[in-house]
Amino acid sequence: MVTRRTPLPGVGTQYDVATRDGRHISVVAHEDGRRFVSFFAPEDPDACACTVPLEPEEAARLASVMAPERAEAGLGVAELGIDLVTERIPIEPDSPYRGRPMGDTKARTRTGASIVAVLRRTGAHPSPGPDFRLEAGDTLLVVGTREGVDDLADIVAGV
Repeated sequence: MVTRRTPLPGVGTQYDVATRDGRHISVVAHEDGRRFVSFFAPEDPDACACTVPLEPEEAARLASVMAPERAEAGLGVAELGIDLVTERIPIEPDSPYRGRPMGDTKARTRTGASIVAVLRRTGAHPSPGPDFRLEAGDTLLVVGTREGVDDLADIVAGV
């Protein structure tokens, strides 16, 4: 089985899988968490036979069904009754936090969500401190409850 990973700037990443029997499956993982799974005709690996769009929750459920041993070996968050999400939040040019230190967002205090990394064209910045300056085009990698992450997205957008 062969897997090829192709970055899609501004969109996400495409993963192409060729199975041992010659079938071609493609997954496009969008930056916003959506996934598109495409199946290609065995007789023509360039002809898409079907595409299935999946929302983030649907993709996570499918992944847990496809590889339950990995889901069971995870952090056990579901067992504790805590629903955590991981999401990417862009810093738009009109964000009130563009050019300001990340600590000005008071993200964890106001929302309970944590900014675990800042993704920038020049590279990833894991565990950024409060003095890390945000720039337009940055993407925040955030972990928290659904409500906390949504609230943080609103704060960063200036809503």
